[in-house]
Amino acid sequence: MKLKLVATASFGLEAVVKREIQALGYEIISTENGHIKFWGDERAIVRGNLWLRSADRLMLLMGEFDATTFEELFQQTKGISWEELIPIDGKFTVIGSSAKSTLHSVPACQSIVKKAIVERMKDFYGVEFFRETGAEYRVKFSFLKDHVLLMADTSGEGLHKRGYRTSDVTAPIKETMAAAMVSLSFWREGRLLVDPCCGSGTIPIEAALICKNIAPGLYRSFPSEDWELIDKSQWKEERVKARKAIKHDAEVKIYAADIDSRAVTAARENAGRAGVPDCIDFNKGNITELQAGEKGGIIITNPPYGARIGDQKQIKEIYNFLKNFYAENPTWSLFMITPDKTVENKIFGRKADRRRKLFNGRMEVCYYQFHGKKF
Repeated sequence: MKLKLVATASFGLEAVVKREIQALGYEIISTENGHIKFWGDERAIVRGNLWLRSADRLMLLMGEFDATTFEELFQQTKGISWEELIPIDGKFTVIGSSAKSTLHSVPACQSIVKKAIVERMKDFYGVEFFRETGAEYRVKFSFLKDHVLLMADTSGEGLHKRGYRTSDVTAPIKETMAAAMVSLSFWREGRLLVDPCCGSGTIPIEAALICKNIAPGLYRSFPSEDWELIDKSQWKEERVKARKAIKHDAEVKIYAADIDSRAVTAARENAGRAGVPDCIDFNKGNITELQAGEKGGIIITNPPYGARIGDQKQIKEIYNFLKNFYAENPTWSLFMITPDKTVENKIFGRKADRRRKLFNGRMEVCYYQFHGKKF
């Protein structure tokens, strides 16, 4: 069955997610406002949930239309063939968001959408009451400038919930963001990657998963595994393929350190659960102790911001070290996320080769990319 699917993404990561979808072999329909629409089928739902590294969620697009009144919302929603997705015993909830739209009350829209789906299913199944004891179907509406997307969430928990990060530290970066940072860098197998402020290890772990071609969703579950729409054999087949695709002999060179011994312990434990304990050399240490060791290395890091977990003295120390380190090691590259808009002058005295506006949680940050000299 040909389906319209939507991968949602954090602001600034749409292009990264688009490339991931295209790498899976699917045709992009459009990319805008954190939504990447593409054509797929039932198996695309399986593969997308297993393999998308930087997307927030994978949604099945049930319908889209414009609505400025509750009556329009009700009738358009009721006109969608919900029975093709939700069985008579299906359990479904409705959530949503509204921005710059006439219908701005989310609770009111939730009620209207839920009522419309129930009325549609009553007419189709010929019943007045639904027990909702079966599989879970979470319906989400998204209003933007009076345009409505009605989607069914195939992922459940966000795709950043890989399942390995149970040991945490203050202000962790999302796994999806970390994966995107690695994807946007020049890092590749056989090249040294360093994260000197690793925290709970998210960036080096995501890098190791990429290098070894381990599907990020391989070891977690999804509500759509219980959907009647998708044959359970497809989940089994795609997981088997994903396990066979792992590059067990990949040359992974990753060094990670943190000044906090508890963070290093947490990072080691997380790497073990992610299946990459032998790929990363974790150590307790200050960033100022970092030595190049070889040419062409790359630092990818999420250093302390000051506003949350670091003081200004510590940040100044980090910047001074990086300035001296790159003066001595011009073939190394730096990829760093921070809300500090003066970092370019403080470290390199020049503009970054590339910069990308992102949001780490609700905080606006910039992903600075400084490319090392060729050697």
